Amino acid sequence: MADPPEGLPRQRRGTTPQMRARYPDFDVLEQTGHWDDATREVVLGRLETPPLRFFTEAEAATLRAFCDVVLAQDREPRIPVLEHVDAKLAAGKGEGYRYADLPEDGETWRRTARGLDAAGFAEAGHDTRVEICEAFAAGRLDLGGIDASRAWSVVMRDALSAFYAHPWAWNEIGFGGPAYPRGYARLGVGLSERWEGEEAFALDPVADVRLRGLER
Repeated sequence: MADPPEGLPRQRRGTTPQMRARYPDFDVLEQTGHWDDATREVVLGRLETPPLRFFTEAEAATLRAFCDVVLAQDREPRIPVLEHVDAKLAAGKGEGYRYADLPEDGETWRRTARGLDAAGFAEAGHDTRVEICEAFAAGRLDLGGIDASRAWSVVMRDALSAFYAHPWAWNEIGFGGPAYPRGYARLGVGLSERWEGEEAFALDPVADVRLRGLER
């Protein structure tokens, strides 16, 4: 994980992962009064850290570290991504499809944990962990006979879904949250509602990474 670009502010209202901020004065939870009861219950429930029910403690330790690396959560506060994935798998919630040559999603995650353990992920330093993740993404991690590149797409789908479903991630990206029942009125390119976040740091992260030679 590269250091944040120079000048990136700290979050001043609400919470973001690691308190990094492009929208430092935006807190989506200030909009809860505009949501209906069902929406409010769902969103606020995501602030809780579910107990582990699917993974073992050993599997969770490895997979939690994996999620931190691939989502660049290098310090607190962190979104408890692995716990939310665990809750989904424990509840038997799927996507309605899976690759024909992969096992069920839960078993794919367990094979991932075993493959990472076999590669020495838990004991490795950060740079080596990144290299192991790169090998996984390229399909070069041994996952006990299953296609690693397909497994990568499954675990990253679940990890990213859990991350970006969390209100802290919404603060980070300036997402205004559910618009029901209030709705959106200002429709058009470049238009935003008054309750949405105002960006305070306009440096393009993709261009910045390339300029600083940080692409891997």
